Amino acid sequence: MAQKPSIPKGTRDFGFVEMAKRNYIFSTIRDVYALYGFRQIETPAMENLSTLMGKYGEEGDKLLFKILNSGDFKNAVPTADYDERTAAQLASRFCEKGLRYDLTVPFARYVVQHREELQMPFKRYQIQPVWRADRPQKGRYREFYQCDADVVGSDSLLNEVELMQIVDEVFSRFGIRVCIKINNRKILTGIAEIIGAANKIVDITVAIDKLDKLGLDNVNKELLEGGLSEAQVEKLQPIINLQGTNAEKLATMRAVLAESEVGLKGVDEIDFVV
Repeated sequence: MAQKPSIPKGTRDFGFVEMAKRNYIFSTIRDVYALYGFRQIETPAMENLSTLMGKYGEEGDKLLFKILNSGDFKNAVPTADYDERTAAQLASRFCEKGLRYDLTVPFARYVVQHREELQMPFKRYQIQPVWRADRPQKGRYREFYQCDADVVGSDSLLNEVELMQIVDEVFSRFGIRVCIKINNRKILTGIAEIIGAANKIVDITVAIDKLDKLGLDNVNKELLEGGLSEAQVEKLQPIINLQGTNAEKLATMRAVLAESEVGLKGVDEIDFVV
């Protein structure tokens, strides 16, 4: 018996019922973006690897789908080099292009490339698929859509307010109640600064980001395994255990970050947006 055709793991077909639902969702999001003055652009599915590599960290780079060069790509590397080079080194010689991992890096490339054509501030949105060479599991796909909106050419916090209003408006139109969580990189920088671990900011934020999934004890364990001392982890507890109203949380952060100028600036910015 002939084997039935299949699709790669981590991808899916969309039938006419799913397409009708998805088109309704995308149409609603487009309407709200347009309401706030955002204009749509599209970028190619593939980008030069020189544009993509190094933007997502070492782990992110491993999840990039790389495209083999056309023709006899093996000519780029002598056979004798195969055993001496790592897989990543060989891939960099065999591949010049890759599928986009997200829409942010392609947008940054677009702005730089078309800077003279754009009037600032430039408000853009994109609704396009992205690809990640991740291990397929429930709720995680190798191909999925992102709906991005960004503003460049302005550092006004009113842009942040507007983006939160967009999120609220979209879910209100869908009749879905959501909890919108807001963060600020200056606060994260301040946290790493006040515990004396400025060089560990990535490890700290990655661990804290897993709080809902792993729980407090496991997050503290991961922080210790990441190179923080017990004293440093203890200093993080008021931040990790933030509770109360927004005003109470802001007050806690002001107290913890009292000696960090950049951290307090981040608290002020979140206070403004809230």
